[in-house]
Amino acid sequence: MSELSCKRGDFSLPRDEHYLNCAYMGPLPRAAEEAGIAAIRLKSVPTRIVPPDAFWETDRLRELFARLVHVDEPNRIAIQPGVSYGVATAARNLPVDAGQNIVITHEQFPGNVYAWRRMAGDAGAELRAVAPGDGGHGGGERGRRWNERLLETVDARTAIVSVPVVHWTDGTWFDLEALGARCRDVGAALVIDATQSVGAMDFDVSKVQPDALIVAAYKWLLGPYSLSLAYYGPRFDDGTPLEETWIAREKSSDFQNLVDYQDEYVGGAIRYDVAERSNFFLAPIAAASLKLLNEWGPDRIQEYCRTLTRDFLAEVGELGYTVEDEAWRGAHLFGLRMPSAVDLTALRDALAARNVSASLRGSALRLSPNVYNDETDMGVLLDVLKAAAS
Repeated sequence: MSELSCKRGDFSLPRDEHYLNCAYMGPLPRAAEEAGIAAIRLKSVPTRIVPPDAFWETDRLRELFARLVHVDEPNRIAIQPGVSYGVATAARNLPVDAGQNIVITHEQFPGNVYAWRRMAGDAGAELRAVAPGDGGHGGGERGRRWNERLLETVDARTAIVSVPVVHWTDGTWFDLEALGARCRDVGAALVIDATQSVGAMDFDVSKVQPDALIVAAYKWLLGPYSLSLAYYGPRFDDGTPLEETWIAREKSSDFQNLVDYQDEYVGGAIRYDVAERSNFFLAPIAAASLKLLNEWGPDRIQEYCRTLTRDFLAEVGELGYTVEDEAWRGAHLFGLRMPSAVDLTALRDALAARNVSASLRGSALRLSPNVYNDETDMGVLLDVLKAAAS
């Protein structure tokens, strides 16, 4: 694997902005920005949007996303507006009975919670939110124990497991290959919200074998808001979508005969597309970013972040800051726990004064670097943290 160089020149971030907050929102690369501007100009003269081909250009998104997550069949990718839409799609098509349970992680992002709460309540099932348990914040104990507890919680009465790849608050990594094997052992469906990982961390659908994988575009996919991409496996092949879009039907490209209504859906996961999926503004932006991510490679992006933060983490460790062991967290997203002397309000103000963008989540500073960050960004952050701990 060749080493990835800093890609700051591919973004419009000002030099005095130290943006370490991709877990909040990824910046658009210049190529995606230009694609969006061109798309707006295209819509100013509607005759340039020529049916039916223009309405199928979003198939390019399926191809690019499928390549990113190692899926051989692009028609298994659905184009949707957000994670909660994708999770609701999964919930609508997965059975759960009274006395069964649905497993999630503690303090999971709400977009991957509310559908399961409703489903469990309606069915008389138990919703199990697995907490990390005892074990501190460093040395690998917390992450290891959280993974152990997750596997222990899945039992013969588990109908669905719906979890992230890394936890959104602190980057704790979940061994989804082991969890996927456990789900298959008990017959449970596995649904994954990979919004905080895919794009910066390699994910192989063929290894994990999830039933559904849903990713919002506006974070690590470096794309627009109100767009997500989702893989749905064979368990969903005959399912019912949330809405009956005409474009997901057979022969829908025959615009002259659209009123010859078709009951049959196009194969794969296309039936789960959102209405007006041929978004002439958002789709070109997302495609441009996905093209770059496939060129850079999520595995190389992850290694870039690991190399960039290695010396920084060693130095702040000497100041009393702690972080989860590398084996149980992402290199692109991690929570830095504070020494007792650090005043969180003062730290927030100091970060803002130096134009350092990061997120305080509880008692941790959530850091989420990407390929546009460099040693200058880490150096400014280090200066702020040194002053805060003194």
